[in-house]
Amino acid sequence: MATESTEKTKAQQQTQAATQTAAHSLQGNVIKAGADKTITVLIERKIKHPLYKKYIRRSTKVHAHDEKNECRVGDNVVVETCRPLSKTKSWRLLEVVSKGA
Repeated sequence: MATESTEKTKAQQQTQAATQTAAHSLQGNVIKAGADKTITVLIERKIKHPLYKKYIRRSTKVHAHDEKNECRVGDNVVVETCRPLSKTKSWRLLEVVSKGA
């Protein structure tokens, strides 16, 4: 019985570790790529107004780490959360979906 309980606790710890390390990824457009290994990504989402039921666009700007400096302004990219890399940068470039003009 002791081995069963230890197996359950190990399984619980593994699932907790998996959920803690699960990255949150979002898609957006690069609006600034001037700094070295850093891009600014504009993430837009649509929410429904609670009273008028009309969809409204909301946006968020995030700073993401671009290790290879491969992104340019206008690119459509996917970014994921990571540990804080600087004061404002806690996202990492995952992939470039499409190149901008």
